[in-house]
Amino acid sequence: MSAPTAAELLAFDREHLWHPYTSMTEPTPVRLVTDARGCELEVDGRWVVDGMSSWWSAIHGYRHPALDAAVAEQTGRFSHVMFGGLTHEPAVQLGRRLVEITPEPLERVFLADSGSVSVEVAMKMVLQYQRGVGRPDRTRMLTVRGGYHGDTFDCMSVTDPVGGMHTMWAGLLPQQVFAPQPPRAGADAADVAAWATTLRHVADQHHHELAGIIVEPLLQGAGGMWPYPVECLRVLRDVADEHGLLLVFDEIATGFGRTGHLFVSELVTPDVLCLGKALTGGYLTLAAVLTTDAVARGISGSEAGVVMHGPTFMGNPLACAVASASIDLLLTSGWKAAVTAIGDQLTAGLTPLRDLPGVVDVRTLGAVGVVQLDHPVDVVGATDAALAAGVWLRPFRDLVYAMPPYVAGPHAIDRLVGGITEAVKAG
Repeated sequence: MSAPTAAELLAFDREHLWHPYTSMTEPTPVRLVTDARGCELEVDGRWVVDGMSSWWSAIHGYRHPALDAAVAEQTGRFSHVMFGGLTHEPAVQLGRRLVEITPEPLERVFLADSGSVSVEVAMKMVLQYQRGVGRPDRTRMLTVRGGYHGDTFDCMSVTDPVGGMHTMWAGLLPQQVFAPQPPRAGADAADVAAWATTLRHVADQHHHELAGIIVEPLLQGAGGMWPYPVECLRVLRDVADEHGLLLVFDEIATGFGRTGHLFVSELVTPDVLCLGKALTGGYLTLAAVLTTDAVARGISGSEAGVVMHGPTFMGNPLACAVASASIDLLLTSGWKAAVTAIGDQLTAGLTPLRDLPGVVDVRTLGAVGVVQLDHPVDVVGATDAALAAGVWLRPFRDLVYAMPPYVAGPHAIDRLVGGITEAVKAG
């Protein structure tokens, strides 16, 4: 049989394949990717800068020789083996690297198979810990408005219940406790203090039923690309300690350098840390949950005695091998200078967009650039305009934003700024 044409592939896709947050009966257009290299994708036959890093994961870009070699080498040995009762070098070496590069108390590693699953596991750990230390009535999580933690059920329950994308499930989800969204990064001390007072009041009211606190540290991602002050994390740490709660940081989006810190957890250390997305450099799905020895011992004291979770693809050797290679590459690549340069160029290029009609805010943090509009983005129109300018973007809600690969150089970021500008004008 001859290879299908682009038109045939797209026709089948339209009739049979669901895409994220897309109608099956009235799907929005999709574009055909046929190749990738560096920070670029070949989309509909044209090379464009990937401003999304494939949803923030492909930090080293595409077809990187070191990562390709890691996958090929492990494939030549074995691609998968169950993690129940067995172990293997790729998992051990990845665990070793994660323990070495994260804050010292985080030394117990659970390898999950996606970001959402890692959050589910983290929340199970929190609940089992409370049971193990004799507080089984503590079953609710405290979090803040504006957050997003994934699409599975417990993850949805700690995502913003009003402004988030999961409001239709509100009556079916576990009922968690929400404090106000933190003030914006750069807020004055009075705003931070006022927020802290409200948060402490909420925690005081519910402390008898709270098991833990979960937040995306320093930058809320898919809930609105909202950066906030590190002082808020210190308040959360203090509140957790005062009330015997476990503090969970969801660094699935912020980890591995995206904010300018290797991990935000270097600034304030949580009891449980969730990692994903960039963990494998975008090659394979993998996530990790790290916690302390004290938390592990508390979990062991629960009636189950073990973490009640065990994915089929837990510790997948291929994913672990490429994750270790990705971490090694990151740590030897001058990532901090690259992220700083991208951030500086995004700030310089996007700040003038404040003057465009319909723009209400421009904000940057690390290698993240965001333009907020005063209306929902016309996703199709904005995407078309960006592609015409040689850039792939995926706007959502009222935001046109970019999280490019760290290998994107000045010329690529110039193109990216141009694409964002055209998307904003069209959106």
